[in-house]
Amino acid sequence: MSLFKARDWWAAVLGEGEEFDQGCLCVGDVDNSGSGHDKIVVGSYMGMLRVFSPHPAKPGEPSPAHSQLLEVQLRDPVIQVEVGKFVSCSDLLHLAVLHPRKLSVYSISGTAGNVEHGVQYQLKRVYEHNLQRTACNMTYGTFGGVTDHHSMCIQSMDGMLMFFEQESYSFGRFLPGFLLPGPLCYCSRTDTFLTVSSARQVESYRYETLAVATDAETRQDAEQHGKTAGKRLTADWTLVLGEQALDLSVPSFSPSSSSIFVCGERNLYCLKDNGHIRFMKKLEYNPSCFLPYSSVSEGTTNTLVGNHNNMLLVYQDVTLKWAAQLSCSPVAVRLANFPDLKGVVVTLSNEGHLQCSYMGTDPSFFSTPKVDAREQDYSQIDTEMKSLQRVIRQATRTQADILPVAETDEDLTVTATVSTNMDKMKCEMSSSVSVFLLSPSISLSQIKVTSRCALQGPKLTVCVQPPLAVTQDQLVLEPLGVGSTTVVAFSAFLNGHYPPADLTGDVAVSYSSPTELNPAGIPRVAQCKFSLPLRLVCCPSAPSKNAKYKITVDTNKPPVNLSEVFPDFLEKSEDKEGNSLAFHFLSGPRVTVMASKTSQRYRIQSESFEDIWLVAKELVQRFDRHFAKQGVKDFRNSFAGPIPLAEYFETVDHHFELRVSAEKYQDLLSERAVQFRAIQRRLLTRFKDKTPAPLQNLDTLMEGTYRQVIALADAAEENRACLNQAFVRLRSATHLLILLVSLWQGLNTEQNAILEATLLPLLQDTPQLGWEESVDAAVSHLLRTCLSRSPKDQALSLSTSQLNMPKDTVRLKKHITLLCDRLGKGGRLSLASEANPLMMPLTPSSENA
Repeated sequence: MSLFKARDWWAAVLGEGEEFDQGCLCVGDVDNSGSGHDKIVVGSYMGMLRVFSPHPAKPGEPSPAHSQLLEVQLRDPVIQVEVGKFVSCSDLLHLAVLHPRKLSVYSISGTAGNVEHGVQYQLKRVYEHNLQRTACNMTYGTFGGVTDHHSMCIQSMDGMLMFFEQESYSFGRFLPGFLLPGPLCYCSRTDTFLTVSSARQVESYRYETLAVATDAETRQDAEQHGKTAGKRLTADWTLVLGEQALDLSVPSFSPSSSSIFVCGERNLYCLKDNGHIRFMKKLEYNPSCFLPYSSVSEGTTNTLVGNHNNMLLVYQDVTLKWAAQLSCSPVAVRLANFPDLKGVVVTLSNEGHLQCSYMGTDPSFFSTPKVDAREQDYSQIDTEMKSLQRVIRQATRTQADILPVAETDEDLTVTATVSTNMDKMKCEMSSSVSVFLLSPSISLSQIKVTSRCALQGPKLTVCVQPPLAVTQDQLVLEPLGVGSTTVVAFSAFLNGHYPPADLTGDVAVSYSSPTELNPAGIPRVAQCKFSLPLRLVCCPSAPSKNAKYKITVDTNKPPVNLSEVFPDFLEKSEDKEGNSLAFHFLSGPRVTVMASKTSQRYRIQSESFEDIWLVAKELVQRFDRHFAKQGVKDFRNSFAGPIPLAEYFETVDHHFELRVSAEKYQDLLSERAVQFRAIQRRLLTRFKDKTPAPLQNLDTLMEGTYRQVIALADAAEENRACLNQAFVRLRSATHLLILLVSLWQGLNTEQNAILEATLLPLLQDTPQLGWEESVDAAVSHLLRTCLSRSPKDQALSLSTSQLNMPKDTVRLKKHITLLCDRLGKGGRLSLASEANPLMMPLTPSSENA
């Protein structure tokens, strides 16, 4: 914030609900009074045209509204207004008004009145040009060296420069490589037009080059003529800015100065006439407008820069000389001379606040009162110091009293209850493999509002892991009153050919909690988790004795009857003793659990490694609940090893092969698309040619290329579906690996969370970041920190290079094997590397070392 405010000299508010921009303001002696005093001309997007002759209001005089000379409602919106010599048979100044589809030139004249009402001003249209294209902005000047009158150049929205010499239209040229219009300015010293293109570079075009370039009615004609015949339009020079420009200005106050000013989004540039940078100023704010003007120091230029913080700053070249606070953010700034004051700063905001101000300071007449001097009582100061130190010590002992206490009563409570009953008639697989008719009914949530006020329209979101799906994943709840409860029911079902990696889901409710300081409300989110039953994805089946993949889970208690642990899977069980149980997944695989009769072991076997995960997780969790109900506190599951890394790496390799195939399909699609576009261009050239030539089988080649593109797109889409399925299977296999490592080494909850975050950093694969490179970086970090062999390895810094898809999975598999090896030798996972060195058993050689 500035120390000083701009001194208000005159101000007015223009209309209500009108919009203004940087081209809507200009100053000049538009009524040709001959006094040399400027008038302010303002146009708006609502079509209002106003002319002001400001003078400060004194006590007893009329209000500032008396300064308004003219107000006319035009039919079209006003884009830009300029004052210049726009009539060929007159040396007087006229007003040019640019509309979207029209350019009008007016004369403003005043007629002296015979009564006290004063001079009456009239607006008379001299001529107008109807535009064939929608206009964006315009500039004017002495094009081609003509000094008597001003010509006008209008830039259209499609990149055409239309030139007008007073009442007649001269020619039009399309700018090369045009995308979006930018600021436009004319430099009379070099007879060039300056603009900033969508390539974020300043471009300079000579008027002579524009005049002799090939004429065209459309941009396509211009490009075609530029390639075949005529002179092609090229820029005289270009300068890359790297940012979009807000405005351009070429000061004309001194013939000797040769500077071009460009106001960018973050920088202010001063260029020479040949495009070289004279100086550049980095701005620490977002500018809204600027205006270069003459400086009292020779060889320098002053610049007024307005920003969106209601500030007006004055720079002398790159040095900030003054900063003043305005009442609003300006979008246009001009300098004007009025009868009572010269060099007035005229600013206009986008809402129509027109202000005339000048720089200055208000003197301060306030003086600090004298303080009665009195002697200090040092004993009292010492006593106060001791009491304060006692308070500090007490506060240091109880840090919990200093911390803010979290609110115990939440505005919204979300609970999710899962039904145990499955829908009848839908427990069997459909004859079509692609449809699974299984929809358990799930009570989504009971939302209890305990806040002091009602909530309007909370939004509820339900999220489950693919291929699971819900009947409705998003909905907006009805407005909730104080203490009200809303129950929402939905159904979950399997919507894929493979089992999910996780049966848990999330429920989130977003709402706004109003406070005293913020009545609109503070955004908050209440959420909870729920677990879907295993019966959602599998059914009981007959056990199988042989399988490819087998895992054995040990316990420290005598074997239990599996029918007691899985009472909901006894429909098709043939083992009455409860020593075996089979789970038939709806996607096809079958998992069998067998309990040993003589030992405390349980074997889980299947033809698919990753499908063991859900059954193994359910078995471990149900064992914990079963023995907890019996009051057994020392029950423990364990895994004797070894970790099945070879089987796990098969899943990793399959996922990686599909990623490589996806990249190959992408490259082939790009090649065929380039070929297809090249054939299209050649065919288009043949069809446009006035003398038809044979197609030379280009149509056949185009049809064949099109079929290849469609076939590659279908193959890429099929590969993408397989990749999504492979990633879910990889997550299942990774979950199983984490479970086995946790049972193998007895990891606690914190260590298990670190291992899960390391091996499962992503919820889904993306073309920019995949599972392999993410896991490799995370495992490498653990191997260099908490699982390092020596402090020297810990000192190695983690690589900060960009993660890219590896060439193969050899390094990843090596690191995962090394991770399991170090965990098996006593390593412990920790986020603090220096606090947890690798606990390796010392060998005689290491002790001597």
